[in-house]
Amino acid sequence: MKERDAVAVADWFAPESPGGLVHAHIVQTGIGRCRVDRWPGPSTVLAELPGGNVAARGEPRVVADLAGFVQAEPEWLPVLREVDPDTAVWPRLVAVLPDPVDLPAPAHAVRRLGPDDADALARLDASIGWVWGTWGGPAGLAASGTAWAAFDGPRLVSLACSFFLGRDYEDIGVVTDPHHRGHGLASACATALVGEIRARGRRPTWTTSPDNAASLSISARLGFVRVREDALYAVHTPIPS
Repeated sequence: MKERDAVAVADWFAPESPGGLVHAHIVQTGIGRCRVDRWPGPSTVLAELPGGNVAARGEPRVVADLAGFVQAEPEWLPVLREVDPDTAVWPRLVAVLPDPVDLPAPAHAVRRLGPDDADALARLDASIGWVWGTWGGPAGLAASGTAWAAFDGPRLVSLACSFFLGRDYEDIGVVTDPHHRGHGLASACATALVGEIRARGRRPTWTTSPDNAASLSISARLGFVRVREDALYAVHTPIPS
């Protein structure tokens, strides 16, 4: 597979839709890469982000080094199982916040993260460190200006960020330290972030799995409305429990 500029293969990922905005995130941030089977005239195109988020388009093809959560049409599954016989299907639910929904002020003190918060992000519990994956690491997320967090003293214990940043949509990622859950911190962070997303002229979206009761509860509380069911294929990657 050969690398190509993300803009050169934009037609393969149009139109932008709510959910896993892998290619759009690459275009907007410069993070990640796009690969094609040949150039010009590719028949298979991959968009890949750090942290293992992949969007595959075109003719299903065995890509030996492919790994991560792959967004692709169902006909890709047999090919992905040639790469990894244990490839599993991870059901996903995609929701959008309607424009008329009004949000209250955050119920807890939260603030936007900046470059100086990279160390605080790096100290997150290992079980929730995935949240900065699409930004290339803690420093990338801290500098992005898209994360709002709650603190317990100097310790960062909950945050919401734009996990995927698109042109029209921003898909929200939310995490809370295991010892600080159940206090509404994630909802407060997400509320602040939603306001910022709207101020940027984009629509907030929320993607989660149907068995993630906590995530579903937060999204429902904020007024997100389900628009479709989706799935990711976990290639050489365990599905989070």
